[in-house]
Amino acid sequence: MSEKAIRTPIPSGGVGWYSFDEREVEAATAVLRNPEKLWRYHPDSVSSKFEAELEAKTGFKHALFVNSGTSALACALTALNVGPGDEVIVQAYTYIATASACLEVGAVPVIAEIDESLALDPADVERKITPHTKAIIVTHMQGVPGCLDDLRAVAKKHGVYLVEDACQAVGSKYKGKYTGMDSDGCAWSLNYYKVITCGEGGVFLTNDDRGSVRAYYQSDPAGRMWETGMENVAPDVHVFTRACYRANEVSAAIARVQLEKLDDILARTRRLKKTLLGALNEPIHYRRQHVDDPEGDCGISFAMIVKRQEDVEPFKEALAAQGLNLDSAFSAFPDRHIYAYWDSIMNKVGGSEKNYPWNDPKYQGNVEYSRDMCPQSLDILTRSLRLGITLAMSEQNMLEIAEAINRADAALG
Repeated sequence: MSEKAIRTPIPSGGVGWYSFDEREVEAATAVLRNPEKLWRYHPDSVSSKFEAELEAKTGFKHALFVNSGTSALACALTALNVGPGDEVIVQAYTYIATASACLEVGAVPVIAEIDESLALDPADVERKITPHTKAIIVTHMQGVPGCLDDLRAVAKKHGVYLVEDACQAVGSKYKGKYTGMDSDGCAWSLNYYKVITCGEGGVFLTNDDRGSVRAYYQSDPAGRMWETGMENVAPDVHVFTRACYRANEVSAAIARVQLEKLDDILARTRRLKKTLLGALNEPIHYRRQHVDDPEGDCGISFAMIVKRQEDVEPFKEALAAQGLNLDSAFSAFPDRHIYAYWDSIMNKVGGSEKNYPWNDPKYQGNVEYSRDMCPQSLDILTRSLRLGITLAMSEQNMLEIAEAINRADAALG
């Protein structure tokens, strides 16, 4: 028992970065050999092929490839006609991009608590709904879908939209369907740190014809000048000009190869997580993160929620004694994904001195922010320890990590 549980080095790095090989290099190079085709509006568009492949794989009727997950979320809100005067409920634990997408379309973000799924707490969402609420965005943090049945019920009851931010959960499913399929829109991120990546990129997914056209107009201020046929998808949607989120063909070429690898990536991360879970003893001093649908979980993270605040530091020390240092595997909260670090939003600072959208005359609500406004979320997060699971990890890593957790949990007495 004197030997530390961790005997094998634990690799670090992004989830899927290690899946890059010559296929991505060749795909990008093929585009670069034809510089006249570096942007998407040509008959052999790689971006259009990527979108078609996404639709075929996921079952969504429409996929729109854009330059980031943030842009994809803005497209999702525009698709639903969310704008000035509206409130959008977002969760206290997510990247600031989720709230920024609301600002991009002129809506005001309202911050709600998370529960032990580390996603939106349906009960608090219901408390935060006002006459100004137009939509809810649930973020599936670190590959784990939130409590979607309950959230969809709340949205339906109050007649508001539900958008799924699956930027950290690309390929996740809920009860057999890709996340977002039974909601009002979904966003993926293809950022460097995500399940599959092209460096930077995003995807908006929807089954709504009108929404797909509105999102397209949101994403390209001159798209109709270059691509015809969108007006035939939803003739009643008037052309409008908004931002430019257009992605590029090199990114699309890389993304197509990565999409082919998605199933293999998730099969491995899910297998690694199941190995970890299978080797863990029944917890004494912590609870496992609530996972509403274990089969749909991407398997890219494992979170422990220590039961008592006073046990957090002793638990960390016990893990370190087993060789499981926070800087080598587990990360402790808080981190930049917590609302309290969103300075510009906490202070209602917009892009001009008018501090839009909070001071937009169309907005009749009264949202107030403070760094302690979500005590339940802060309590959960400060008791949470999270392990990122990557392709570079091995079954042996999982077994040794489980052994370290078991020993540390027992050592607390």
